[in-house]
Amino acid sequence: MGYQARHYGQSRWQCARTRKFKHILDDLQYITRDNDGSKVLIENFVGYTSVPLGLAGPLRIHDFNGASEDAYAPMATTEAALIASCCRGCKAFNMSGGVHYSVLGEAMSRGPVFQFDSPREAILFTRRLPDIKDSLATAAESTSRHVHLQDLASHIIESNVHVILKYTCGDAAGQNMVTFATQHACDWLQNSSLAAELNIKGFLIEGNMTSDKKPSWGSVKESRGVESVLGCTTEDFYKTYRAAQEGGIRNGQFGSNVNAANVITAIFIATGQDVASVAEGAWSLLTLDYDNASKTLKISIYLPSLPVGTVGGGTGYNTQKEALQIMKCAGPGMKPRFAGLIATFAMALEISTIASGANDTFSRSHQRLARQNKM
Repeated sequence: MGYQARHYGQSRWQCARTRKFKHILDDLQYITRDNDGSKVLIENFVGYTSVPLGLAGPLRIHDFNGASEDAYAPMATTEAALIASCCRGCKAFNMSGGVHYSVLGEAMSRGPVFQFDSPREAILFTRRLPDIKDSLATAAESTSRHVHLQDLASHIIESNVHVILKYTCGDAAGQNMVTFATQHACDWLQNSSLAAELNIKGFLIEGNMTSDKKPSWGSVKESRGVESVLGCTTEDFYKTYRAAQEGGIRNGQFGSNVNAANVITAIFIATGQDVASVAEGAWSLLTLDYDNASKTLKISIYLPSLPVGTVGGGTGYNTQKEALQIMKCAGPGMKPRFAGLIATFAMALEISTIASGANDTFSRSHQRLARQNKM
């Protein structure tokens, strides 16, 4: 506390190198070293783990204003077939005219739990919430000029009230931002005269109803085939996915997709996102609309909860900044585009993977590319 980031970082770096971990560090050969650890804000910093970085694309993107461009996505991965497969999906989409994306909404939430002696008091508190929303917003928003409370909802469980607070966070992903804002708002309420009036006994900052870094149904409540590229007909493609979809339903799968998590994870690592958020971000719904008469296939993917940011956190490191620059997503105002590009490249990998199942090349392609990439 009280130290500037540079001084604090240097002391931790020097400690790790000179004392606590010296016997471990002396034997390391491949972990990347950096003599200046002052800008790295993690504990016991000893170096960097290198992950192979490749580019997927180009993928022809169209926005709803009529503009078009070729987009590329940096992916950090050790999966041998991932980028090759995604590129094949991009090629198929390009030959079909490209893809469109749209950001349907934006929010980052936190769900504190307020505790009472009885369900009756919990109900009374819930009824008063609309009256104190503006005061909660004022308290929350005082913690940052970027955080804005959009809405709140309540859920009564026994004598507890789970309050879901939804915020916008500018261009940051916002997990920490909304935590600080919610803590301040709850502290304000707990220390106000309303706490005694409403018999609030206490609160927990998060009651696990916002699905932070966990897949859940709560996160959800809200072209033509190219046979020469994918190696299968649109009919075979459709039947293959339908069979996989039915298996996923029987197995209780969250969402309906093949391997969207691969692209999301690879781009998250490359661009400095919170990789644990893949747990919720990878929930997606891939839908196909097949017309038997014309044999045309329309494909879309829906990602209801994709926590990303283009400023703050891991996006501040130089290599992650460059990765965002490749996607033309670095800096303020780029978060909607960034989320949209992740979705489109995830869809490109989806169609390539489904096609490899339809034409029985999935295993062989992985074996071939894995052998080529052995060191």
